[in-house]
Amino acid sequence: MILLYETADAERNRAFIAELQRFAEFELVCWDEWSGDGVKNLGEKLSGQTVIFRCRRSAAARYLEDHGVRLVNRAEVNRIANDKWLSYQLFLMLGVPAIPTFREPSEFPCVTKTVDGHGGNEVEIIENEDSWKKFKKEVIFQPVVPHIADVRAYVIGDEVVGAVKRSSEKSFKKNFSLGADIERFTLDRIQEQEVLKIARAIKADYIGVDFLLLGDGRHLFNEIEDPVGARSFYRTHEKNIAELLVRHVEKKFEDK
Repeated sequence: MILLYETADAERNRAFIAELQRFAEFELVCWDEWSGDGVKNLGEKLSGQTVIFRCRRSAAARYLEDHGVRLVNRAEVNRIANDKWLSYQLFLMLGVPAIPTFREPSEFPCVTKTVDGHGGNEVEIIENEDSWKKFKKEVIFQPVVPHIADVRAYVIGDEVVGAVKRSSEKSFKKNFSLGADIERFTLDRIQEQEVLKIARAIKADYIGVDFLLLGDGRHLFNEIEDPVGARSFYRTHEKNIAELLVRHVEKKFEDK
C-alpha cells in the first residue's frame, strides 16, 4: 500500500506515519507537483494501488480515482470536507443541526472563514465589511455562536472510534494545535447517530466531524476534516487509531 503526503505535511506527521508503518507495509510517497503533468505522472506511478490519500487536493484525488487508483478517503470525501460551503450544504441536506452559514455577512460581528482553511487557520471574528475584504480567498460567514466547547468525533468506516472535547478560555478557536485544553468525550445517542449519518452519506473511510456544544445542551455541526489529525486522540484514548485505520483498509480491500 501507498501512503501519500505532501512533503511538508509528511514532516509534521512523522509520528503518525511511523505508527501506520508499524501495522502494515506502507511505501511513503511525498509529492508536491500538482500541475496537470505532475498529477498525470503521479497517476502513472500509483496506478492499480491502494493509497491512503493524506493531501487536501480534491482535483488530484478525482483524477487518480478516475485512473484506477483506490483512495482512502475517496475523492468525493476530499472535495466536500475541504470546502466548508459544501460541507454546510451536506448538513442541510441531511437535516442535522448546523451553524448557519452564508456567502455574505448577515450581521457584524461575525466569524469569517476561508472555505478551504483548516487547523484554525484563516478564521477570524470581523467587526465590519472592510475587514472581510482583506481575505484573499473565497470565504464564508457565520454568526458568533456562544458555546462551551467543541467536539471532534473520529469515524473509521461505520464506527465512531472516539471523540475529543476541546475548550479554551483564551480564544474562540478550540483547536488542539492552537493550545486548547482537551479531554475524552462520549457522544450521546443523538450525536452519534448524526455523526454517522454524515460519514455514511459521503462513504468516508476516516474523517473527523466537528460540532459545537452549546450551553443549553444542544449541538451544532461545524466542519468535516479530511485528512484529519490524530494528536488529540492519542492524548486522550488508549486505542491506536493508526491500527484501527489499517485494519479497516485491509478488510475493505482484502479481495481486491
